[in-house]
Amino acid sequence: MNENYSRPIPLLAIVLVALAVHGPLLLMQLPAGSFDTNFHIFLASHYAHHWFNPWNEKWFAGFSQTTYPPLTHQWIALFSTIVGLKMGYMLVQLIAVLLLPVGVLRFARIWVDERAASYAALGSIFLGALAFLVYQAGQLATVSSAALYLNALPYFYEWSTEKSGRSLVKGVALSLTAAAAHHVTLIFGIILFAGPVLLVACMDAREERTDSSVGGVISRALVFAILVGVGVGLVLLPYWMALIQHPIHQIPIPHDSRANFLLNSVTGINYFLIPYGALIFAFPFIVIRGSSVPRFRPLLLGFWLTFLFGLGGTTPLPKWLLGRAYDILTFERFTFWATLMVMPIVGLLAIELLERFSNKAAVVLSLAAVISIGAALFWLRANPYRPTITMDVDPVIAFLNRDGHDSYRYLTLGFGSELAQVSTYTDASSVDGDYNSARLLPEMTRYGSAQLTNAKFYGSAGMASLRAMLEHANRYGLKYIFVHDSYYEPLLTFAGWRKTETFNNGDITTWSKDDVPPAHRIESDAIPPAWMGLMWGTIPIGISVLAMFLEILLPARRRAPRLVESPVRLDEREGHYVA
Repeated sequence: MNENYSRPIPLLAIVLVALAVHGPLLLMQLPAGSFDTNFHIFLASHYAHHWFNPWNEKWFAGFSQTTYPPLTHQWIALFSTIVGLKMGYMLVQLIAVLLLPVGVLRFARIWVDERAASYAALGSIFLGALAFLVYQAGQLATVSSAALYLNALPYFYEWSTEKSGRSLVKGVALSLTAAAAHHVTLIFGIILFAGPVLLVACMDAREERTDSSVGGVISRALVFAILVGVGVGLVLLPYWMALIQHPIHQIPIPHDSRANFLLNSVTGINYFLIPYGALIFAFPFIVIRGSSVPRFRPLLLGFWLTFLFGLGGTTPLPKWLLGRAYDILTFERFTFWATLMVMPIVGLLAIELLERFSNKAAVVLSLAAVISIGAALFWLRANPYRPTITMDVDPVIAFLNRDGHDSYRYLTLGFGSELAQVSTYTDASSVDGDYNSARLLPEMTRYGSAQLTNAKFYGSAGMASLRAMLEHANRYGLKYIFVHDSYYEPLLTFAGWRKTETFNNGDITTWSKDDVPPAHRIESDAIPPAWMGLMWGTIPIGISVLAMFLEILLPARRRAPRLVESPVRLDEREGHYVA
């Protein structure tokens, strides 16, 4: 075997590869056209101007940003003071992408030796699921939280098995930081990720691989869980209070990730083939090795459960287990988590191939990595349901910001995710918005549709919601409607609206209604009190800064390499291969 393949890949080299692969793509702002990028930038823009006031009047005639964990948006807001909002978003996303292979390396060390863990971390850079979430879906919070949580799990293992106080402190701080980025990752991660880690810690204690007993492992795990539970309750207290006060009772909104992938080839490609990429060819090895090596069985079980959740409506399991929550969640995140969870076994596969086939295996593995990320990037253009709107919305923004037009509310039709871009740079308020869980207006929650700007894509429910809003235009001070899709024009004409201006050579038309009074503030019991805004603006960002300082001030101790049984391995004492 080539000598270069017999040593672990240095962490610095892995991070530099991640920077070389994703850095240029993010600096070119490739995610700018993704589904959720403008949404995240919009929330960040509010913190940039109103850090301690989470009440945002620009969407839904007012909503509270305490309904979404703030950490990634607050960091974008901080960076925006230097590089602007869009580049701030790219920098925060890049940091998350760089933290991910570090987390995979640390997580993989729980299961495999240093060399296999390093190949697992390197492979995570090229995951189709990562490229899908970053460049097509724009799920900044999901990627950030997963990266942070993976970095926290090894500390959970070390505290449980080694009674390491520094591991307890750092693990709790990183877990709370992950929750401040995205609560859903931590909630499901307790079962899907932390569950297998706890089981393997108990196995190590039972087999006397550590100095701790099984009872000691479980008791310390409970201490960790209690501290994290109390901490998450405090860090995200405004979120939990908002959720209790206004639980999500809206009619379920359809999402393709809940579809049956077997009945729709495009959906299957989008949510299965592209995210898993070349990992599909590793499935037989994952199942065989994961079931034959006792240490891998908890990990295989966690992967299998996460894998089934990622299939959405293809199997009945998610619906059975989640109940009402099934109609609220989207399931592409589970596929991403499944790919991360299985990387330790994939790393072991990589070194076994390299030991057997040396340079030939290196070529094949490199091609598999490039094909996985390359297919995901190609799919950005080939996906028939990709975001395609690249219109110039600057004239709309300029219109709303002049001549007192921001005294009224507005609506966009056919703008897609560009709605959030308009909202970011205008002072005017809209009755629409791009965040389903924050909606409280009855004209929207009573119908199974998402944004009004995309009403036609939700069939009769979407159009019924739009008609209800048009009927109540005077109540909300809704005077201006900007149309990028002529499909909506007959409805506007019938409802008494008239075309007044055109922009971009007729690409966008402006419609207005003469008898609409100026907009007034809609009173709501969802407006957060001042103490809640102060808490929201200090604790989440503070815990992230604390976690960074702890990583610097309490460096990790070097651990002995972990050995995992392999049918082909290098006998270091004899210096030759054994089978």
